[in-house]
Amino acid sequence: MSEPLTLARPYARAAFETARAHNALAAWSDDLRFAAQVMADARVSTVAGDPRLSHAELVGLLLPPGESADAPFAAFLSLLVENRRVNLLAEVAALFEELKRESERTIRVILRSASEVPADRADAIKVALKKRFAREIELEQRIDPAVIGGAVIDAGDVVIDGSVRGRLERLQSALAE
Repeated sequence: MSEPLTLARPYARAAFETARAHNALAAWSDDLRFAAQVMADARVSTVAGDPRLSHAELVGLLLPPGESADAPFAAFLSLLVENRRVNLLAEVAALFEELKRESERTIRVILRSASEVPADRADAIKVALKKRFAREIELEQRIDPAVIGGAVIDAGDVVIDGSVRGRLERLQSALAE
């Protein structure tokens, strides 16, 4: 599992540096996401290894609509294709997003709860997390019935478990000791 990430890391860093130099982080983020989604299609990934398909044709398949074939992003895709690393596009896109969030001082937080958290409550959680981490918060809500009640906040290296399930597990552990 770590091998694809290890191989993708220098490409993600190169993409990030190029995008930052062109002041186009958001555009590159969208383009990488598009190319990764196209490459994830089984039909495209099968064709990508076909020697009858030229490098330029494969790059053309992966380019977002309206993107020029002589744009820096096309050159980046061409580099991936030539080095036979185009299958790493999903990892490159994910690592690029991490670098982008870091440069923007933003943290992606996943809020898991048994039911939808009301908007005002979610906003209060964002404010508290922003104060705690001194960064902008990108909050994603997920419904997880296993939480039972309360919520679990996953902010990368920090997990705050305020769920009923977590409390029950801690109680069970305390009783077992």
